[in-house]
Amino acid sequence: MSTTTTTPAGRMTSLARAELTLLGRSKGTLFAALFVPLIMPLSVRSAAEEMDLAEAGLTAGELVLPAAVGFSLLFAVYSSLVGVYVVRREELVLKRLRTGELRDAEILAGSALPAVLTGLLQSLLLITACTLLLDLSAPSAPHLAVLGLLLGLVISAALAAVTASWTRTGESAQVTPMPLLVVSMLGSGMFVPLELFPDRLASVCELLPLTPVVSLVRGGWTGDLTAGESLRALVIALAWTALAVFAVRRRFRWEPRR
Repeated sequence: MSTTTTTPAGRMTSLARAELTLLGRSKGTLFAALFVPLIMPLSVRSAAEEMDLAEAGLTAGELVLPAAVGFSLLFAVYSSLVGVYVVRREELVLKRLRTGELRDAEILAGSALPAVLTGLLQSLLLITACTLLLDLSAPSAPHLAVLGLLLGLVISAALAAVTASWTRTGESAQVTPMPLLVVSMLGSGMFVPLELFPDRLASVCELLPLTPVVSLVRGGWTGDLTAGESLRALVIALAWTALAVFAVRRRFRWEPRR
């Protein structure tokens, strides 16, 4: 009699493969995840023409590229994952998965893998396109850009689980991500650099979840971030990650909200 030993990585990979299949069948989610982030940077490019970016010490490319990464994180990862978690919960998929070998963290991570990988590949594609089309030079501090992107993927997935915990239905999952989407696009330096904001407003916006990600990615290209500014962005990003993980552990719902 033989026994089969499974590993956490193997279990999450199997779950991710199944989730990827389901994602391919959801045309609306697929469109929002794959195509919206590719279109949104065009709006930023148009808005950049109306701004005095020289006052912020930036070029159009240095505004558009981090914004493109931010759009990918918001739509391909955060928004799509909220729907995934909610729909799987309402269909009792998450409840059934908990009765098997999978642990809670493995269920959440495995379900998130397709969206996270989509966001990663899409961000790399957008970075390449922005670099070529907007005449950007090579990044001055590539480690900051890599760190910002990786932190952004983790934060977006964690916040998706938090948002899903208080989202009631699959239909409402199209609405509940909107506050963070709008606030991040307007206040995290994606459309307008924080350098052009009033000082007090900029100080508040620096504390938003996606602001440190945008700052680190942009700083990777400009090389303008000081060690203190980089550390501040890192601390804010890690604080949001820790807060989101704590909220998920305490509040995430595994059964339908009825």
